[in-house]
Amino acid sequence: MNKFISIAGLFFILCANAQAQEYSSEGGFGTSPVLPEPESSILPTVKVASVIGWKDDEKPIAANGFTVNAFAKNLNHPRWIFVLPNGDVLVAETNAPPKPDDNGGIKGFFTKLIMKDAGAGGSSPNLIILLRDSDNDGVAETKTVFMEGLNSPFGMALIGDDLYIANTDAILKFPYHDGDTKIDKMGVILAELPAGNINHHWTKNIIASQDGKHIYASIGSNSNAGENGIENETSRAAILEIDTKTGDSRLFASGLRNPVGMAWQPQSGMLWTSVNERDELGDNLVPDYMTSVKEGAFYGWPYSYYGQHIDSRVKPQNPDMVEKAIKPDYALGSHTASLGLAFYNGNLFPDHFRGGAFIGQHGSWNRKPPSGYRVIFVPFKNGVPDGMPENILTGFLNDEGKAHGRPVGVAVDKQGALLVADDVGNVIWRVTPQK
Repeated sequence: MNKFISIAGLFFILCANAQAQEYSSEGGFGTSPVLPEPESSILPTVKVASVIGWKDDEKPIAANGFTVNAFAKNLNHPRWIFVLPNGDVLVAETNAPPKPDDNGGIKGFFTKLIMKDAGAGGSSPNLIILLRDSDNDGVAETKTVFMEGLNSPFGMALIGDDLYIANTDAILKFPYHDGDTKIDKMGVILAELPAGNINHHWTKNIIASQDGKHIYASIGSNSNAGENGIENETSRAAILEIDTKTGDSRLFASGLRNPVGMAWQPQSGMLWTSVNERDELGDNLVPDYMTSVKEGAFYGWPYSYYGQHIDSRVKPQNPDMVEKAIKPDYALGSHTASLGLAFYNGNLFPDHFRGGAFIGQHGSWNRKPPSGYRVIFVPFKNGVPDGMPENILTGFLNDEGKAHGRPVGVAVDKQGALLVADDVGNVIWRVTPQK
């Protein structure tokens, strides 16, 4: 048996190395990405992958040694996943709220058309769906409306018997008991979150501290690169730390243009986040990234990118803040829209995956050729990244550049399988090793 495991592990490593060859520092990946000079143009690059969905017999392509199946189908724009201790899976069916002052004028008009073609133009379902796989066969037999009447919900966290939901404008607390299939009580506001009529990056994610005393909330910027005025960026492009007893909040880290995924790295215990960087500086600039989040740290936005590379579009500049800017830990490719982040802490996958990071790359809308549209894995060693990304789930784009789906949130289920939310394919995919 031990010999079989060793051979299987070697097989996985060899396959992973082959899959990592397409990624390089020159392509904007890894711990030391090569950054080109910024480019400028009158019109930004637009390359939208029109959504065609999945036919009944179609599914993404799993990496060698893995298989993928639909855990749940026929959902309505599922973007984020949270696995409860009993194995139930909560899914946020959600989309952007009304934001009348965002994307105005001609540019805004075309942006809305682009988002509609990319599958993000509908109204928000504002639901949390519960999925239950009672017989552990990898397919959810139960799909029920767990919560409704929310306001563009996204992040979810459980502390004891308290379930926290991050709406676009506030974190709400609800009572939860193991096995509940519906919550219909009114939530209590723990803390309000930045929103308003611009609300450019509307998704608000949350994660609980290990001791349950704090919730960390990731808040995206209210602009691409500060063009809406720095006065509209208060408590944005940041991660906030919120006291679960008092609701008091403070700035934990800042200069993170659009931090979305958050997860605790198992070996180091550090908080990590996946961040979407700024647009309109060229097809290969600026790389999205993931990074450990240091208390009190500033990561550059809007004044600089990837450390202290100055963004000359930002006026006025702030040399003092640029001097403080910290270089992120790991680049994930430009315009990949790296949203989902989950560290592997299960026992189902080979040891190679233990402690490493899965990232859901939603995919570009402003790059030629497109980037992202896949789920990748970054190996870690001793709590830090150790190698180039490896493809885990691909095939979201067809040969004509149209999108069957777009991966967003990722999570590890109770059995150790990888779950992937596909928001325009309307599926939760489940990835397991081949038997």
